[in-house]
Amino acid sequence: MVMEGKDGTIESSSASAPTKKKSKKPKYSRFTQQELPACKPILTPGWVITAFILVGIVFIPIGLVSLFASEQVVEVVDRYDEDCVPSTFSNKTEYIINSKTNKTCIRILTVPKKMISPIYIYYQLDNFYQNHRRYVKSRSDKQLRSKQYEKEIKDCQPEDETEHKFTIIPCGLIAWSLFNDTYGFSLKNETLRVNKKGIAWKSDQEEKFGSDVYPKNFQMDGWIGGKKLNESIPLSKQYDLIVWMRTAALPTFRKLYGKIEVDLEANQNITVEIQNNYNTYQFGGKKKLVLSTTSWIGGKNDFLGIAYLTVGGLCLFLAISFIILYVVKPRPLGDPSFLSWNRNPVGHLN
Repeated sequence: MVMEGKDGTIESSSASAPTKKKSKKPKYSRFTQQELPACKPILTPGWVITAFILVGIVFIPIGLVSLFASEQVVEVVDRYDEDCVPSTFSNKTEYIINSKTNKTCIRILTVPKKMISPIYIYYQLDNFYQNHRRYVKSRSDKQLRSKQYEKEIKDCQPEDETEHKFTIIPCGLIAWSLFNDTYGFSLKNETLRVNKKGIAWKSDQEEKFGSDVYPKNFQMDGWIGGKKLNESIPLSKQYDLIVWMRTAALPTFRKLYGKIEVDLEANQNITVEIQNNYNTYQFGGKKKLVLSTTSWIGGKNDFLGIAYLTVGGLCLFLAISFIILYVVKPRPLGDPSFLSWNRNPVGHLN
């Protein structure tokens, strides 16, 4: 603002004009106002019936192929936990925790159909909740990964140290409860070699279990939970441990024990020598030995095929029902020009 002084000089005022307040309203755009061009299909009976028929035509063959692949898998399942306890022991828990009892158990498995190698050996546990929060957290991934973190045991209680305060490697309840039943196979008095290479995930071996980390003070004193580990073999080569440490989501699960790399003919009898060491009796669990081949779909599992067949069959049933309904009692379609987006294409209702 300019002003004239008493002596005729021109002076300027320092007062400035008031600033304009910025609006908090967002800038207009067709995107924020949902006015962009969009596909707005009208679901006429013809479109709905066609869609159901297409889904049925696609899903039913997939279901049949999946079921056929599952049926090609040959599987032998043997529950042995009850039969491997001598009848002289009424209390199965006392039998299993007694170190002086003979745990050897001989089972005879009959091959129902020809099994083409590789034949995968699994152990199955029922009613074992590996997904329990405290159990899942009881481990030290840093300790498993590198030797420099062997003192990282804060999450491993109560299996973090021995009674004499020595660090346990690997620590935690998961490692402590490692499955320790063993299986030996023979056919016609000839031993069948069990190959354990490749049963663990390669990523787990290379990234989660260190080649410089060796078992130490593991299952040394106190309550023995499961299998003992060879202290001269690094954790990255302890295949049974690596498989066991990948915890299961459900209380019934299978874990890979090894592979038999010879074909087995139909009706052959396989002799299995089991060392029944693992204590599932205390919590009402079950133990099963599983021999299985695989197909392109994996192991034996009828669920995927049945699911595809169910969905495909339901879609065909609905398509036929809609056709009959449309023929018997047709209903005239409304005029699409009265739809809001046709009356006002920019998306605003009148």
